[in-house]
Amino acid sequence: MLMLATVVTASAQTKKVSVLGDSYSTFIGIIPDNYATFYPDSRNDVKEVGQTWWDLYIKANGYELEKNDSWGGTTICGTGYFGMNSTATSFFSRADLLGDPDIIFVFGGTNDAWANSPVGEYKYSDWTVDDCKNFRPALAFLLQTLKTFYPKAKIYSILNSELREEINQSMRTVCKHYNVQLIELYDIEKQNGHPSIAGMKAICEQLQAAIK
Repeated sequence: MLMLATVVTASAQTKKVSVLGDSYSTFIGIIPDNYATFYPDSRNDVKEVGQTWWDLYIKANGYELEKNDSWGGTTICGTGYFGMNSTATSFFSRADLLGDPDIIFVFGGTNDAWANSPVGEYKYSDWTVDDCKNFRPALAFLLQTLKTFYPKAKIYSILNSELREEINQSMRTVCKHYNVQLIELYDIEKQNGHPSIAGMKAICEQLQAAIK
């Protein structure tokens, strides 16, 4: 059975934002050096950190970046592209790497959808590694872990536009179970499958409108 790690208390004295994501939230020099990145890329007009959705949001609200743990191509669950075991790079395996945040954005599910990862059944306790090779139990384990690690942090889950409905509905159901606000994006302009400058601005604006 997978075990939750030691609780980390978030500081009440700062407004620090951490991001747990995939390629949509990457930027070279910001994410860990050994992680795969997408931005900047010759096939996309986003060339500067200040054009990313998360930097736009942080600057607009006067916050600080605590940690960006975004890894291109990663899935929330432990099954990646071509059915490969991606447990080591999964979102839930990186949940303890976010520092001491007041706000956490989880922006994932895109690769689970694109890789056609199995969704499995809803499960909210006693997870095993094999359980978490499926999207629904992996997402539940992830959110429970984040709530346990960072009890004072506000957690938001961001859902990409144009994903398959099975992933969309699964995220709605699991986020509702954990009382985590799910922000469903729409009309996000993309280049090479990734948000463009206009798409990044739209993400920031939709976050601003959704978060009160």
